[in-house]
Amino acid sequence: MPHRILKENEVSLLRAEIEMLMRERQSLLNTVGAAARFVASLDSNVLPKEACGTAQLLTKSLNQLNDETLRDALEKVKG
Repeated sequence: MPHRILKENEVSLLRAEIEMLMRERQSLLNTVGAAARFVASLDSNVLPKEACGTAQLLTKSLNQLNDETLRDALEKVKG
């Protein structure tokens, strides 16, 4: 019987951890989607030189995401 209780506690903890990770994923998708929309709206011809390096770094990071994740992120901020 104590073994079963331990398993139920482990399942409960695992469930809570998964739910926390899913909330975190949703938050990250919102952030990534907003960043992608922001980068897409930039005009590099009028962007201050100091900001170009940061914009390139952000673009590189976004381009390293897999297509499904980027699509999910853009869907979150669609509107």
